[in-house]
Amino acid sequence: MRVAHTALWVRDLDATSEFYEDVVGLEYQREFTLDGVINYYVGTDDGAALQFKYDPDAEGDITPSGVDHVAIAIDDVDATFERVVAAADPVVVTEPTDVAVADRRVAFVEDPDGYHVEFVQEI
Repeated sequence: MRVAHTALWVRDLDATSEFYEDVVGLEYQREFTLDGVINYYVGTDDGAALQFKYDPDAEGDITPSGVDHVAIAIDDVDATFERVVAAADPVVVTEPTDVAVADRRVAFVEDPDGYHVEFVQEI
């Protein structure tokens, strides 16, 4: 058994795909439209994925309610954080810091829809 994906509603699919693919470095996997909603997947080689759901006919904002954050495991939090901030100028939630009790180094930024994205590295 494995977790296949997590689905998040987005208000601007172009901005979201640019952020996660071009800035963060996740890979496009696939997309399809069902009942007028575009389902767009990005992920990693191990099969983990994020599914972005976009309704071009929806009006108004989406709210990332109930989602605390999306975590992306990386090799170097500091380098990734610096690259993402330089490329996208996202809202910085937490600069790189060690979480000793979890043996991790983490940093948090907001994506274009306000979801918190955690970059996490084992230390």
